[in-house]
Amino acid sequence: MNTSDNKAVYFKREALKRVVDAFDKGTLEKNAYRIPFEVIPPDSKSAVRCCIYKERAVFRARTLAAMGCSVEKDDEATSLNDYAKQALLRKAVPEVPLTVMDIACKGCVKARHIVTEACQGCLARPCQQACKFGAISFSDGRSHIDPDKCKNCGQCKAVCPYNAITYVPVPCEQSCPVNAIHKGENGFAEIDFDKCISCGHCMDACPFGAIMERSQLIDILSQMQSSNKVCAMIAPSIVGQFNCTLPQLMTAIKKTGFDKVTEVAEGADITTANEARELVERLENGARFMTTSCCAAWIQAVKKHLPALKEFVSHTKTPAAYTAEIEKKNGFVTVFVGPCVSKRVEGMEDPNIDFVMTYEELGAMLDAKGINPAECEETPLDPKISGEARYYGVTGGVAQAVENAIAGKRAFKKMAINGLDKKTMMLLNAYAKGAGDFQLLEVMSCKGGCIGGPCTLKKQAQVIQPIKDLVSKSPKVPCALDDQKETK
Repeated sequence: MNTSDNKAVYFKREALKRVVDAFDKGTLEKNAYRIPFEVIPPDSKSAVRCCIYKERAVFRARTLAAMGCSVEKDDEATSLNDYAKQALLRKAVPEVPLTVMDIACKGCVKARHIVTEACQGCLARPCQQACKFGAISFSDGRSHIDPDKCKNCGQCKAVCPYNAITYVPVPCEQSCPVNAIHKGENGFAEIDFDKCISCGHCMDACPFGAIMERSQLIDILSQMQSSNKVCAMIAPSIVGQFNCTLPQLMTAIKKTGFDKVTEVAEGADITTANEARELVERLENGARFMTTSCCAAWIQAVKKHLPALKEFVSHTKTPAAYTAEIEKKNGFVTVFVGPCVSKRVEGMEDPNIDFVMTYEELGAMLDAKGINPAECEETPLDPKISGEARYYGVTGGVAQAVENAIAGKRAFKKMAINGLDKKTMMLLNAYAKGAGDFQLLEVMSCKGGCIGGPCTLKKQAQVIQPIKDLVSKSPKVPCALDDQKETK
């Protein structure tokens, strides 16, 4: 995996890789405690904190998360070996998808505006005039902001002619679209899971890698080691994530031990057909608009924060749900492989999705097993899957697929929400109250779509062309209105 110089990403993926390697060797239960020492040896130059001892403590926490354990519940006296044993005996996947490592958290100061040395002590005092809360005073030839009075409205920053006022954010808090992360009593980050939509934005934003997923790798590996047949269902956004073709990657994934590898794009074609029919039916019955339903974080946002929009959300199942339904009937244990955290929540709610694995976890598994996808032979792709289905992972792809499936038989306007944040959450509330001139609203939690997910391996610019190349070689989506029956 290419992690460049991002040590937060490197250590996270290294923990996943070490857990897979130890599991395969059968040494996890006996030697899990050694993992932090092997990664951070006495002569280590990898440490970025005060000392190698704290670095090891942080990596211990990363190992816990990689084994699917809760770091918050760690009593520190329990050995990693004991946690490994618990993970190996686990019968159900972790209910909470994220965990915060307080030892890795920087404990950022409260987000605030500050006056820098660039302040010139203007005679006109524009910052003081702009502040409506009396938070700005003038002394010693420069402006000062009273943090107790400041509301962080940013008006002073906007009017400063010297750009002398800057905003110092708390990355995880600023990235959360629903204000679900905050500082606890100890000054470190805590997640309110009653509010959390599992979008993973906080995990992606934290520059210290203090937020990690509770991995299901051990659960998946145990299934692959059992007599059960296990199917890896790969999301459309996986194209371009590895330095190989999709047919080569399918072969590589099967080499890890999966009995079958299938494209979730197969389910996307079913989603497209059913959503197209549903949209036409709703509009004919007088509905103002309908939103897409395939983004799991978006569905959680509606459930927890936007109840007024519930009536507008499509009832059509997600591509992962349809694909899992097919593979369950074929007798497989199903593992969805994708770029996001929120699919773990969908997996818990859908009895047909047994486990969820991210691209980062898949990369760790391939690395640990010494499998280079670029050296693998190609597995033939399903020639019936449409290009529109394989473009689902890019913002606008779902709406475009639905439009193409309607084939001009019903005119409508479409629009896409390209990433959930605090501003778009306010905009969505306005849509529920009557704003907006569209009939189909696609909502993607991550900017760029699934290819911008928090658990991807490459930047969006690197994967767009491989996706487009595959789409161009795939057939067009058929018209969904020729047969009005729901596609199964």
